[in-house]
Amino acid sequence: MSGRTYGETSFLPAVLRAGLHYYNRCESREENGGGMILTDNETKVDLLNNEAIAKTIIELLREKPERAVTIGVHGDWGAGKSSILEMIENGLSSDEDVLCIKFNGWRFQGFEDAKIALIEGIVTGLIEKRPLLTQAGMAAKDIFRRIDWLKIARHGGGLAFTAFTGIPTADQVGAVVGTLKGIFADPSKLATQENYDKAIDGVQGLLKPGESKNVPEEIEAFRKAFDDLLKQAGVKQLIVLIDDLDRCLPDTAIETLEAVRLFVFTARTAFIVAADEAMIEYSVRKHFPELPDTTGPRDYARNYLEKLIQIPFRIPALGETETRIYVTLLLIGAELGEDDPAYSALITVARELLKRPWQTAGLDAQTVKTALGDKAGQVQNALTLSDQIGPILASGTQGNPRQIKRFLNTLLLRHQTALARGFGDEVKLPVLAKLMLAERFLSRLFDQIASAAARDPDGRCVDLAALEAAASEEKPAPKAKRAGPKISSTDDTKPTAVPDSEDSAILTEWKAADAIRAWARLTPALAEVDLRPYLFVTKDRKDYFGAASVLGRLAAVVEKLLGPKLAVQAFEGDLKQLVPAEAAQVFEELRGRVMGGDAFDTTPPGIDGLAVLVRAHPTLQANLLDLLEAVPADRCGPWPASGWEGIIKDSDAVARFEKLLQGWSTSQSSFLKTTASAALRTRKGGR
Repeated sequence: MSGRTYGETSFLPAVLRAGLHYYNRCESREENGGGMILTDNETKVDLLNNEAIAKTIIELLREKPERAVTIGVHGDWGAGKSSILEMIENGLSSDEDVLCIKFNGWRFQGFEDAKIALIEGIVTGLIEKRPLLTQAGMAAKDIFRRIDWLKIARHGGGLAFTAFTGIPTADQVGAVVGTLKGIFADPSKLATQENYDKAIDGVQGLLKPGESKNVPEEIEAFRKAFDDLLKQAGVKQLIVLIDDLDRCLPDTAIETLEAVRLFVFTARTAFIVAADEAMIEYSVRKHFPELPDTTGPRDYARNYLEKLIQIPFRIPALGETETRIYVTLLLIGAELGEDDPAYSALITVARELLKRPWQTAGLDAQTVKTALGDKAGQVQNALTLSDQIGPILASGTQGNPRQIKRFLNTLLLRHQTALARGFGDEVKLPVLAKLMLAERFLSRLFDQIASAAARDPDGRCVDLAALEAAASEEKPAPKAKRAGPKISSTDDTKPTAVPDSEDSAILTEWKAADAIRAWARLTPALAEVDLRPYLFVTKDRKDYFGAASVLGRLAAVVEKLLGPKLAVQAFEGDLKQLVPAEAAQVFEELRGRVMGGDAFDTTPPGIDGLAVLVRAHPTLQANLLDLLEAVPADRCGPWPASGWEGIIKDSDAVARFEKLLQGWSTSQSSFLKTTASAALRTRKGGR
């Protein structure tokens, strides 16, 4: 890793002192009304150098303000899309003839039709920000009259009211009355011909004589009325900022995009849509499930988005140096406050470094001291903390700002909890950070380490010591041009440590995984660390001490059964030596591990072990079926419906399993549905 390096033992006391002093300062700030939590709101303060994207978009908008344009700001969850929208709005605030309106479809979800909410929100925002429009009288009334017409047409499935040739239904009249803001106070009383006539008269009053009478013509008339409204408002360019679209349900997201399409050809109107491309493509596929065979769902979804978004901007993930600078700025900003002039000066220096991140290792102590001047002494502990956890975060958070903030918040709050409970001096922040990376990105590894350490009298994991020793002897792979995540994705490093014949099954598994070896190479080493205080402070996730004390020697059996399929199959003979009560205890622990996970699209760790355990102890077939009945079928891959030959064999158990297959054959999971249907056909054919 680039940047300052520290010996594995020499820096730990410094981190401990820095962490304790840092938290003492935080606690005193909280007493004065301050807080230590790093907020996750959109911001106008650019710590990521994303202002370049915002400036580029602003220049693009100013270049031809009369042109209708749709711009996409794309990035992963938490990449900084909302902040870029804030910067765009802030950058355009001085242009009196440019009007920015923000729309958040997520807030309206479930309360209002998304199309109408966007259309009405734009018009209402325009009139609110241009009060003189209320004096325009007819123009404002005309546009709202047409919005009311669209509301009713939308509710009636697009049927124009002049097409009513008979008496409408009570439901239609009720919808009309509600939309017209109370022509009648109680729709249930509309039971007479006279009242029906009044309702229809009210609807017809929405349109002037001779105006358009069908949906296409009315939409075109709305566009013209909207254009007239812009002219009377004196708006050179209207810019609509749409945020949180990727948080919406698929139907809401698509309806909002369809409403944008209504304005695509309206001059002087620009839309900036901030959304995760993958989530929008998913929404398109869900909204249009029955696509022609000649068009793949992924291609159609991508084409749909590309046709609507004319100019896409993609926010890149942070590299290693960028992450370290970002962490430093976050922690120093938490100490000084965003409005401090010294902090603003430091941000200016950081932006210069971020222009060429390949030429710098980050914000070193001297650079920070020069930028902050007299304030440097206040942030020394934050800088020390950043030096120690910055490299770890750069390796494991995928360069995602939100993940970095969440990680830091969890790290600091857990350490503060340890301080409050009286064992804070036994929890060192770099060690906790490394363990939390495993907890977040390599959950199975973390579970294995935690279970072993909880059982060990010294709180250590023997296999971890062997792993770190083997990993330290490897030559790391050359860094790519753009530093990216190494822990949560497959590493390019080739294993140089060949598994020893005496290695345990768990150690063999670890040595074979590139991501685990990459994690093991991170400093500090954990081989000689008593991990029990760290496991205790992470009890919000799982109590490893409870499992270890209850299971005793069976905890090792459970860990073996969580291994790969070939390894657990070789363990069947040993499982037969367990008495029924022990087998049931092991089953329950494995069941808890399986159901405690959140990913069921692939075979969860422990399922292969359960299969071998039930084959060795057939009395557990009913327990296995209880588990299969409890899994969330709509989120499952094909695994529940196959692989149980010779395991589920008693007549009662077979009947229960076939009933499960019947239910799965209609599941919303296409993989499980297909596999279950095939299994049913095979069983029927074999009779």
